[in-house]
Amino acid sequence: QVQLVESGGGLVQAGGSLKLSCAASTGTFANYAMAWFRQAPGKEREFVAAISTRGRSVVYADSVKGRFTISRDNAKSTAYLQMNSLKPEDTAVYYCAAASFWYGSRWNVNAMDYWGKGTLVTVSS
Repeated sequence: QVQLVESGGGLVQAGGSLKLSCAASTGTFANYAMAWFRQAPGKEREFVAAISTRGRSVVYADSVKGRFTISRDNAKSTAYLQMNSLKPEDTAVYYCAAASFWYGSRWNVNAMDYWGKGTLVTVSS
């Protein structure tokens, strides 16, 4: 069982930055691909970014490409999401998730094995 705990959410003005962290309670963190999803009020949960086990491959949703950066530190069992140039439409609960497989460009909620409880990001205009 893998427990994931997100942190770093908060309120920020449009154009600002936030860095989310996802700490995993497992010594096998390096065995999992990690991803970030988000869910805005009244909307379905959507894919944001994913990173492979060693960080050699990354994938981003078109809506965040060029603004968000996913990374990981396997020694700390932690994944990160650096979010720059934030927009009001980025407002959502952000979830990190772990997957036993690398799905290339095809990431969806059903592909993930473990989920965190989420952290709220609010971007004001």
